[in-house]
Amino acid sequence: MRPPLNFRGFSTLALSLAAQAIGLAEAPLELGSKRELFVDRYLVGSLAGTSLQLHEPRDEGEVLHYDRPWEGAFCTYTTIIKDGDRYRLYYRGKDGGADGKGEVTCYAESSDGVHWTKPALGLHEIAGSKENNILLIEPGVTHNFSPFLDTRPGVPAEERFKALGGLLDNKNPAGGLKAFASGDGIHWRPLESQPVITKGAFDSQNVAFWSEAEQCYVCYLRHFTQGATTSAQWKPAGLRSVSRTTSTDFRHWSDPLPMQFDPPQDEQIYINQTHAYFRAPHIYLGLAVRFFPGRRGITDEQAAELKVTPAYYKNAHDVTEPVLLTSRGGERYDRTFRQALIRPGLRLQHWVSRSNYPALNIVPTGPGEMSCYVNTDYAQPTANLRRYSWRLDGIASVNAPYEGGEMLTKPLKFTGSQLLLNFSTAAAGSIRVEVQDAEGQPIPGFALKDSTELLGDTLERAASWKSIPDLARLAGQPVRLRFVMKEADLYSLRFAP
Repeated sequence: MRPPLNFRGFSTLALSLAAQAIGLAEAPLELGSKRELFVDRYLVGSLAGTSLQLHEPRDEGEVLHYDRPWEGAFCTYTTIIKDGDRYRLYYRGKDGGADGKGEVTCYAESSDGVHWTKPALGLHEIAGSKENNILLIEPGVTHNFSPFLDTRPGVPAEERFKALGGLLDNKNPAGGLKAFASGDGIHWRPLESQPVITKGAFDSQNVAFWSEAEQCYVCYLRHFTQGATTSAQWKPAGLRSVSRTTSTDFRHWSDPLPMQFDPPQDEQIYINQTHAYFRAPHIYLGLAVRFFPGRRGITDEQAAELKVTPAYYKNAHDVTEPVLLTSRGGERYDRTFRQALIRPGLRLQHWVSRSNYPALNIVPTGPGEMSCYVNTDYAQPTANLRRYSWRLDGIASVNAPYEGGEMLTKPLKFTGSQLLLNFSTAAAGSIRVEVQDAEGQPIPGFALKDSTELLGDTLERAASWKSIPDLARLAGQPVRLRFVMKEADLYSLRFAP
């Protein structure tokens, strides 16, 4: 039997021949000037001694404690929106409502994404006072109200924000997702009197946004792999999963289609938190939660010490953690990375049922930094929202060890004259870039021997070659990029003028 191929130590010619064998027939990718991340294998033709690596974000600690009487230990289904210089935070409070027992939508805001305040909105009276941060009380809708900033060109100012929320289950057989709009993100009005999406399960956070890449609104919602979920019948069975529907006007939606997973789904997906990445809106990132029913992460004694709500703990047998889903439109999720994005970790509070639910959206929070937010300590008096951070584009990379390795892209076309890279190397590390033609042959002047060595840590630096100032003469032609790396991470690339 022929031994498996080992790319380490291959010559340039051998690597080129291997790349041709696996991808020569492919049409070139049309990159234009779009930023590309390595959250999937979209760009990757072959890897030799390198690998795609998922990076766990840094825990920056608690940023918001759910300590108001109308919030309680069961706050969740959170959305973060960066609106100009303001960060807006929406979340479900479990212990509010007109009678002090229902679900409400609460609001907080920040100027930096780190320090948050809960403004007294004066919209709803609780316990004889309107001094609270409740912006919406509507049974069912406030269970999972999830807003977004509508970036569709020409959207009316009074509909700058939109949202979906609602339930459909055995108690609400005629329910579904209702559509709302707002001009300021605080005062909301329904767009239709009846639900606009009625085919689905909805007992989760169902998320929507305007897709610049697909030129339509998209909504990712709860789906079960078996069993009917319509307005006439609600019979969940199989795995919790995700389906997708689209709309051109946010009022009329297509029939939802189940998302297909690659590799095929074999885990419960509780929430999907899918949204266009703010630095590359053609790439959708889902900070989803995988859910393991029947598993318990703490003992009865530990639950008592943490003061987990006894009635909840009695029936809550599960553990959860965030994972990464990616999509480039259509009904397909990529699961290049199967491991946890954020492990529950050392804090016992994170091992309680339904803890570790990420908020919708990754947002910039400083020069070179982006953050996600995670609801933790569920069903506990310490319930809070935590912030986690990466470098910009730093959720995943092409990683080379000390021994070195290579990555060869698929054939691609670009516009512009510069190749800008987001990368990090060790002091002993380096990155060099060779430009090849579509057949895998080095282009004169852009061969590896002509490449200037890149060393350091930068969010954007141009690759260069010794005798040719830029890539302008190659724009519009099919090319491949060969990255020769040593103890380095390549996070993203884009072409620019």
